[in-house]
Order: sequence, then C-alpha cells, then structure tokens
Amino acid sequence: MPEITMPKLSDTMLEGTLVKWLKKVGDKIEAGDVIAEIETDKATMEMEAFEEGVLTDILVPAGGVVKVGERLAVLDGDGKAGRARPVTASAAPAEKLAPAAAAPRPPTTPKPRAAGQPDGPRVKVSPLAKKLAHERGVDLSVVVGSGPDGRIVAADLPEKGGAAKGFAPAGSAARIDVPASAADKRVPLSGMRRTIAERLLASKTQIPHFYLALEIDAAPLVQLRKEVNAEAEAAGTAKITVNDFVLLAAARAAAQHQKINSAFAGDAVVEYATVNLSVAIAVEDGLITPVLRDAQQMTLHEISAAVKDLAARARAKKLKPDEYQGGTVTVSNLGAFGVESFYAIINPPQAAILAVGAIVRKPAVNAQDEIIVGQRMSLCLSGDHRVVDGAAGAEFLATLKKSLEAPATLLV
Repeated sequence: MPEITMPKLSDTMLEGTLVKWLKKVGDKIEAGDVIAEIETDKATMEMEAFEEGVLTDILVPAGGVVKVGERLAVLDGDGKAGRARPVTASAAPAEKLAPAAAAPRPPTTPKPRAAGQPDGPRVKVSPLAKKLAHERGVDLSVVVGSGPDGRIVAADLPEKGGAAKGFAPAGSAARIDVPASAADKRVPLSGMRRTIAERLLASKTQIPHFYLALEIDAAPLVQLRKEVNAEAEAAGTAKITVNDFVLLAAARAAAQHQKINSAFAGDAVVEYATVNLSVAIAVEDGLITPVLRDAQQMTLHEISAAVKDLAARARAKKLKPDEYQGGTVTVSNLGAFGVESFYAIINPPQAAILAVGAIVRKPAVNAQDEIIVGQRMSLCLSGDHRVVDGAAGAEFLATLKKSLEAPATLLV
C-alpha cells in the first residue's frame, strides 16, 4: 500500500507544515497530481504525488507540523476508499530519516537508549559509524549523513570531543531554563526560526570568523543613481537602488578574488567557477537568501529586476528551492533600516559575507585637505579564516571600494 510522506523540499528542511490538502479521501490520484501545499522553512510549495491510487487515509490534518520522511497519507491501488484519520503531528526537528515505518504496535516497555542512539524515527547509520558514535558519545540525531540516502558513515562523525562535519544543529537539543512570569508570552519556534538558530549557531561555533571594515566615499554613487533614476522616471521604468550597485560591484569583485568566492570542504577548499550571489532579505519570520546566479555577468538593470522579483516572492513564500540554494558568497545590507555599520555571521558553507551600512552624511577630508560634508558608507567583511586570510579580504574590499567610488564603471 503506497504511502505519501513529507518530502525534503530544501537542503535545510527538517520538517514541514501541511498548509492544506488539495485532494480528499476517495479521490483518484495520478502520478504528478498536486495533492497538497507544504510550508517549509523557506517557502510554501506544492507537493506532487509520485504514485497513483485512491487516497484512502489522510493521517495529518491541515496545520499539522511533520518531520521529513514521516507519513502524511495512504494510497490504495484497489480503488477502495477509506476514512480520514488525523493524527497529532510532531514538531521536533529531524535531519535525516529512514522511510516511514509500518503501523505502530501496542506500547511496550522502552529499552534503555545507548549513547549515540537518537529518540524518534530511526536514523540511517552504518554499523561502523554506530559503533564509533557509541564509543565517542555522539548523538546521531544531530549528525548530517553524507552516505547514500543520507546514511551516516564513519567519516561524518567528529573525533572524540570534536565538532561534527557538515553543519549539524550544534547544541540544538539543549534545553535552556528561561525564567518567565504568567504575563510573559512563549512563542514556539517556527521552522524558519529553528533553522536560522541552528545554522548560525553552527556557523559561529565551527567557523573561525575574522572581520575587516572600511569606509567609502559614496557621493559619486549617490549622484550617478540620481541621474540614472531621472532617466528611468522619464522612460517609465523601475528605479535603481543603492543596493543594486553594491550587489553588482560585490559580484564582480568576488569574481576577481577567488578566495572570497570559495568554501571550506574539510580536506580541500572549493573555489567556485561562477559567482552565485546570495542576497539577504528580511521576511516576516526571519531571513532568507535567494541567489543571483552568474551575478558577475549580469547588468545593473538585470540585477535590479531580479532582486525585486526574488524579494517579492520570498516575502510571499513562493520561492522554489533552486532559487535559494547554491549561493557562493552573501551580501547583507541594513542601510535601509538606518544601520551605519555591522558585522554579519557567515552563511555556511560559504567563506565570506559582506555587510553594508547606510549612506551617512558626516564631516570628511577631501583631496585638498579641506573639511567638507561628505557622504560615507561602511563595508564590513566577515571571513572564514580557514579559507580567507586578512590580505585576501583586504584586497577584495579595495576592489569593491574602487568600483563604488567610480560607479560609472559598473554601467559598462
């Protein structure tokens, strides 16, 4: 009897919320039919059926939160319809899961859990990895498997006392006793918020960050943008933002400085052949980073149009997985919020992230050593010191500064 399980719709997805069923019990299902809408940690997506049959049982009602790999519904190929049977969906995260198990048996006395053996659905793990996990006291539920179908192999395990490879939820299982009164509100973590918490904790604890900053003269950029937008207004086309200029300059600079456009891979550094620029966009429940692919080859207007489209669909949770996966370097701009400068946390497995502040009017010294009212913008780089050294980061920022202080070069 075929089963419909929660699919893994993104690389960081641990669980999904079943927004609504588009089919009902008794409906005939064909392979490829859209049967439900699933909300992941990044977007709301349509779920297709991979097998045909009659929808005989709905196990999870609309609104249920289900781990990747757990059962949602049952199909029956003999044409006999059953009844809907909602069940309580679990909200606990799971990284890699085996196919759903058969119907549960009557409760039995639980056996003691060995070290390294997670609660909940069975984790796929090789015999050697299971033995090593027991010896090293590793919780397999927080290890990302690199073997077939997500199987955990020996190479995925940390040395005793070390950190696991990949970016498993570092410390995510820890419970923190937070004092609260009856008037305080406890807000459960959404899938997106949980993913952000786990990935950024892993980034700050597993990546050796270092930071560089410089300030640029933004007056030429402000003037050129004013001229470009005057032409756009006359032509009835969309206006260009300061961030559009920054994104284009960052993409071209990253293409020239390979270490910035790289990732640490354990026993090697991966130097990417093209710049897939992740753009940090604030959404209702957190942050998402859609990707501009081959950004170094795009024009200013192409970047502007693409970012506007991605941002609108990101806020509506309508992005497809391939639109927010595969980034090679990230830009985060908080200038629109009035933030003058900040340092961002690296988006793993990338090796660098650029933080951009607001353009601020302040006293400055010009080439004639005169004090003038200048327009300045801060650029702050966070680098993975396993990949990027200080000199490499400084050279990238110098190239970026040169482009933004002579922004007409970006129009070529």
